[in-house]
Amino acid sequence: MEAPEKQGDTVNIRTQKLAGTVNWGTATVVGVFAGMLYGGSKEASASVSKDAEVMLKLGSTPDKREQYRLMRDAMEKRFIRVTRGSIVGGIRLGMFTAVFYGLQNLLAEQRGVHDVYNVVGSGSATAAAFGLILPGSFHWRARNAMLGSVLGAAICFPLGWLHLKLVEKANEGNLSATSEVSEAKGGISAAVERLEGNLNK
Repeated sequence: MEAPEKQGDTVNIRTQKLAGTVNWGTATVVGVFAGMLYGGSKEASASVSKDAEVMLKLGSTPDKREQYRLMRDAMEKRFIRVTRGSIVGGIRLGMFTAVFYGLQNLLAEQRGVHDVYNVVGSGSATAAAFGLILPGSFHWRARNAMLGSVLGAAICFPLGWLHLKLVEKANEGNLSATSEVSEAKGGISAAVERLEGNLNK
């Protein structure tokens, strides 16, 4: 009889996530795939003009072997360009997403609250960091960092506000559903207790 009491006394030590914080790993994976899709499609659309040049060369060469070689080379180059664009785009957007959401979750954990200022701070810091790593002179990098910081804060403020409003709306729906479930559970547990009391008599 003591064993169930000990099991009931165990406490879940796991810290709860603040409402509205995003899972860092999931966001990074989504960022990588979105960057791959964007980079690959950008390179695929840019290679249309190069394909037109190949078609002109094909029309001017009567030799079938030369035409086949030109087509094969064009397809290989296009495949390499699209693949390189996908990889580079995935790495860039994935790194940006990882840093942005990592800083956002760190700020929320340190401050103990998830609000629009976490989103603004992480967006500003991420844009400034990426402005610093762009190629160029120190003056050019400092200018990019300052511009990125201001632009990141300006873009992230309305997006963060919108995100938090959507989270609040979702939590209102969850709270009403949870209260309905708890009321239903209360009715069921009361019925079970009455049945147990009748059986014990």
